[in-house]
Amino acid sequence: MRTGFPYIQLKLGASLDGRTAMASGESLWITSPQARRDVQRQRAQSHAILTSSATVLADDPALTVRWSELDEQTQALYPQQNLRQPVRIVIDSQNRVTPEHRIVQQPGETWFARTQEDSSEWPETVRTLLIPEHKGHLDLVVLMMQLGKQQINSIWVEAGPTLAGALLQAGLVDELIVYIAPKLLGSDARGLCTLPGLEKLADAPQFKFKEIRHVGPDVCLHLVGA
Repeated sequence: MRTGFPYIQLKLGASLDGRTAMASGESLWITSPQARRDVQRQRAQSHAILTSSATVLADDPALTVRWSELDEQTQALYPQQNLRQPVRIVIDSQNRVTPEHRIVQQPGETWFARTQEDSSEWPETVRTLLIPEHKGHLDLVVLMMQLGKQQINSIWVEAGPTLAGALLQAGLVDELIVYIAPKLLGSDARGLCTLPGLEKLADAPQFKFKEIRHVGPDVCLHLVGA
């Protein structure tokens, strides 16, 4: 973890062969209901949830903590009347998300990380962070520095392979949490994250196992930077 940066946990869900969606794009419920409840617990413990505009456009998620889906122990830690919704952060450099999307209609705040101002009329719970570009993309390092200054200490990432790969490539991921479902999706299905091809094995991002646990029929892998 870098000084002044949030602690970043990247959540991934995949099949045994490392696939996250069918070639058609179908991806809902690869993992079990127990894994999804575990994700709710992880969300509740985070200051913020980070996603991309691509995920918002594809799935229209709410990205909230649903108290009814928490286990009893977590419910005791976070009573329903005191439940705090994590800040929802959307990377939207092309201003593609609209006020009609569910993510901005939920309790709590939604922050947009943009490279340019947006003229849409947003609820009062929406904030904009203007972030410069780096090599044609929103600068993730600058974004994390800004979030750290905003007292965002921990971030739970739920996004597709492009943002997941970009965070890994930038060396910003402190912990990987990977839910593995006992099924095979085949070689035509979509991969876990988008990373450039490596010429040398030594250039591969390195992690070490912190914990391996069963979550219903699935396995959850916790890995930290090596």
